[in-house]
Amino acid sequence: MILSYGNLEEIAVAVMKDFNRVFDCKPGKGVRRPWCTPIEKFATDYLGLDVSFAKLSPDGSICGLTAYVNTWYEIDTKEGKWLIPLKQNQVLLDESFMRPGQVEKLCGKRKFTLAHECAHQILYQLESEENKVACRKQYAARKSYSPRDLKTREDWNEWQANVLGAAILMPQREIELAMLFYSNGKNLTSFEEKFCCRDQITLDQLCDTFGVSRTAVIIRLRHLGYLDDRPRSEFYDPIEAIA
Repeated sequence: MILSYGNLEEIAVAVMKDFNRVFDCKPGKGVRRPWCTPIEKFATDYLGLDVSFAKLSPDGSICGLTAYVNTWYEIDTKEGKWLIPLKQNQVLLDESFMRPGQVEKLCGKRKFTLAHECAHQILYQLESEENKVACRKQYAARKSYSPRDLKTREDWNEWQANVLGAAILMPQREIELAMLFYSNGKNLTSFEEKFCCRDQITLDQLCDTFGVSRTAVIIRLRHLGYLDDRPRSEFYDPIEAIA
């Protein structure tokens, strides 16, 4: 199933509308501040996913994974191979997200990883029955898969999962509202990822509001047309000039 940006935005809007209706999560009417999607509640209560944590790779390169049938997940370490059962409708996130001192630091990365895995499950449910069967056949219940195997088998869907995950975590309507609050609806300007002081403050406010990384916010703003790209040579910040 090949989907465009527009298709994925439409899916996100429909899914979030249903989520807000079912769990009465929709913010009140009238003037309000932008809000972020409670992604843990979305994953567990709405999608019915079992979210747990485990060491997924020796070097921390694998942040999360999910599968559509019961299978085994293999980690190859210096001490030998570990096998972790991976069940249908389960999301495994790397245990580094829950280490003492890392929970707050990695909060944004954890939330985006969970949203990404939720998107995989949503996209799978939207497949035809024939394609679902094909997806399930990719995983043999008695065979173990390495991180590379699992990632390779879903490479075709990674881009779509990233876009849909971002649209769920940072809904378009909430981004629009946030831009009105923090920049009076004006676009931000990126000079090859360098920003003037005013825009940097807006980026920080957006990161705090949605609980995600600066990179995730920048990508989402660019996708929704709230970010203008200019060459680094054009950068000029009056505040820096005065300083």
